Amino acid sequence: MFKKYNVIVVGAGHAGCEAAAAAANLGSSTLLITMNMGVIAQMSCNPAIGGVAKGQIVREIDAMGGYTGIIADKSTIQFRMLNKSKGPAMWSPRAQNDRMRFAEEWRLQLEAIPNLDIWQDTVKEVIVENGKAKGVVTSLGIRIEADAVVLTNGTFLNGLIHIGEKKFGGGRTGEKAATGLTEQLVALGFESGRMKTGTPPRVDGRSLNYNVMEEQWGDEKKSTFSFTAVDTPTEQRCCWITYTNDKVHEVLKTGFEKSPMFTGRIKGLGPRYCPSIEDKINRFAERDRHQIFVEPEGFKTVEIYVNGFSTSLPEDVQQKAIRLIPGFENAKLYRPGYAIEYDYFPPMQLDITLETLRVKHLFFAGQINGTTGYEEAAAQGFVAGVNAHQRINDQHELILKRSESYIGVLIDDLVTKGTEEPYRMFTSRAEHRLLLRQDNADIRLTPLAHKLGLVSDERLQIVADKVKNSDAIVAYLKTKSITQESINPILLRENTSPVQQKTKLFSILSRPQINIQHLAESDQDLSMFLHQFDEATIEQAEIKIKYDSYFEKEMEIVNKMKKMEDKEINPNFDYSSLTSLSIEAREKLLKIKPRTLGQASRISGVSPSDISVLMVYMS
Repeated sequence: MFKKYNVIVVGAGHAGCEAAAAAANLGSSTLLITMNMGVIAQMSCNPAIGGVAKGQIVREIDAMGGYTGIIADKSTIQFRMLNKSKGPAMWSPRAQNDRMRFAEEWRLQLEAIPNLDIWQDTVKEVIVENGKAKGVVTSLGIRIEADAVVLTNGTFLNGLIHIGEKKFGGGRTGEKAATGLTEQLVALGFESGRMKTGTPPRVDGRSLNYNVMEEQWGDEKKSTFSFTAVDTPTEQRCCWITYTNDKVHEVLKTGFEKSPMFTGRIKGLGPRYCPSIEDKINRFAERDRHQIFVEPEGFKTVEIYVNGFSTSLPEDVQQKAIRLIPGFENAKLYRPGYAIEYDYFPPMQLDITLETLRVKHLFFAGQINGTTGYEEAAAQGFVAGVNAHQRINDQHELILKRSESYIGVLIDDLVTKGTEEPYRMFTSRAEHRLLLRQDNADIRLTPLAHKLGLVSDERLQIVADKVKNSDAIVAYLKTKSITQESINPILLRENTSPVQQKTKLFSILSRPQINIQHLAESDQDLSMFLHQFDEATIEQAEIKIKYDSYFEKEMEIVNKMKKMEDKEINPNFDYSSLTSLSIEAREKLLKIKPRTLGQASRISGVSPSDISVLMVYMS
């Protein structure tokens, strides 16, 4: 019935979609298997893409030819650039999305890829022969052969949904769990664990009183995730902010004795940085209110996502409590919030390519690796899809360094340090975040993607032009001077000290109070010169000037670490023979099998003295 495929991807969530698209676009015949074709790329939790660090990841995926940014742009109902009051390393794009349109656009995109087939079924087993993945067996008893398999099972592996004292199997509300696969992988020697996540109730927006809430509009000048030209909706929708109060908290507390979290029925750890409302009340007892974001699910639907009110309390407690929130007095629930427990596989069992160490040609991506978030999943899926193709074709693997991408930080953290709670990306996890900005993701990663064959010559030329043109602006500002009579009125207006003589524009732009538009306002020649460049190029030039000295210092640090990061270790190296290493170091190094000395240095339990021993031995 089925031909043999190059790559099979199991699961059509955010990781699976990017994995299948990447493998197919590289030329692999690819099969994407999903339990339900009606929910491909479903936004299981909040209908939003991006945010702090997450937005940077989406731009990196886009820079390398992935689709999450494009799909998000096509379905955006509101766009905001977060942290604009801070430095550019913190600027983070975030979009509120139309949930139904997002899923539709992803499906249409997948169906447009020639090498990609889709099959609706449940995978029960991975075919493993001689330590190598050879395909899958489905619940229909169909055996489908392949050269590589990518598992992106999300929350479906032995998924268990909790609402108060009720619990039932499911990978998502209304959808059954996937069984059998965990047990097979454990039998093969893999270690598994349990994690949990949750989601808030959804309500009928017609039953809310928005007049007592704070309006939250998007940016007036809407930006995009994708570096390519994408047709985006012109309309934007408003979101709102309201707050819980003591009365809400008191009602919620009445359900604590039935809470699956507090009674111990949930064994898995939940995301530390996205706690349930009951967890917030318990952990932050001194706070008399918590922020609630009221977010539309789309342009046409009246369904509302109650962000900040994630809960697994009994549905009647949820109903009583939510109606005590200002604006929610007459709220009608569409569906209650719930918690879900699911199996994951600690990611230290993976190579940095996301191929498993135990079974060759088998890759894991997304929540199966212990992460949380659409963006983290999509990034892993993209890398796993690329590397599955590269592996079976004996091509150079895609390994992103910590100094060149947030995706590199994400994967290195997972496979080197592991995680015991759902991993979420933050800018603070990156040592070189000033270099890893959302505005320069194309400059950092598009040339690499071009070498792999994921982006066109034309797109690479656009990036080259952006670099050349931004450099031309910098050069112009370094050579052009302005008189004190022309610039001082602007400087005084912006509360910065006036100059006493003719001064280079470059020097004036270095001041934090001044931007390039201030200069153009006072210098007609500059204004005319800038007209030939687009906004992104001008922004790039301004950032280069303002942070030039900081960039130099960051690059010095990166170059110092480069020797360790580039020093490769034989994957079959016998650490047990080095008695000078600590016992813990030997155990960790044998388990993780780091690719480089730099990766080895980041393993918990491997001390600087252990690294010194390795350096001496290797040299």
